[in-house]
Amino acid sequence: MSMTPDNTASSQSPTRARGETIAASFPALLVAADRVASTVAQGVHGRRRVGQGETFWQYRRFEFGDSPQQIDWRRSARSDRLYVRQTEWEAAQSVWLWPDLTASMRYTSNRNRPEKCERAAVLALALASLLTRGGERIALLDKPEPPATGRAVLDRIAMSVLRDMSRDPSQDELPVLPSLPRYSTVVLISDFLVEEDKLMDFLGRVAARGVRGHLLQILDPSEASLPFRGRTQFRGLESEGELLVGRAEALRADYLERLESLQSSLRTFARRASWTFATHQTDAPPEPAMLSLFTNMTEALYARS
Repeated sequence: MSMTPDNTASSQSPTRARGETIAASFPALLVAADRVASTVAQGVHGRRRVGQGETFWQYRRFEFGDSPQQIDWRRSARSDRLYVRQTEWEAAQSVWLWPDLTASMRYTSNRNRPEKCERAAVLALALASLLTRGGERIALLDKPEPPATGRAVLDRIAMSVLRDMSRDPSQDELPVLPSLPRYSTVVLISDFLVEEDKLMDFLGRVAARGVRGHLLQILDPSEASLPFRGRTQFRGLESEGELLVGRAEALRADYLERLESLQSSLRTFARRASWTFATHQTDAPPEPAMLSLFTNMTEALYARS
């Protein structure tokens, strides 16, 4: 559950006004993502992958950016489309990204600070840029397009993310899982402020597929400390209703205990599943969080190369 004081920015603005605001911020978001990616790229050293492996996984359609030498002409001859033979190793290097753009992410406690969804978008697009520079195949976890690499794929993902930000937020707190090959990678960037049992069940189903994962929790600083005092009205961003309290500071101890419990559960899950978990606040610069995430990812990606 995510509750926001009713005197802060929230998802209650008219859809059209929000769409115009997000549309106007498109260039700034893309510039920010590119800046973060470029800064992080200067701090890491690329590693070339070795060996393509021979274990067949599936055929996929020929896409823009693929080499003609990759076409499987025997399979393509049975259809009016061109197909590429994809090995299990190649599939294992695919990365599925999920920047959470649901209602609880449409929150900031300060109008001069980005909403959580904006920071998630910047980090996801920066990561997508870094991965495509390294030749990795990427896709959005909640979209039907298969993983691919190249500038065209990066642009498509950017437009999809930015388009979703301009729409009414999805009512689905967690994405529907597509078919994921064993040893592929998922990156979930979210506040994870959903029912804990539901969240842990979802993560368990992902890990059970043999998928590597990285969790990055995005919080507004007010969510990390609950600094509100006195009479305060909290408004739910995901149909939770409203809560009026006389002394907001009286909620702080129990709230922080529940937040720590959630983060402890995520850390424990990540350790047992050999995933990673980290937190990031929107009042901090994005570059350190991106560098840490990308370093953890590249170590895991190349561990099986």
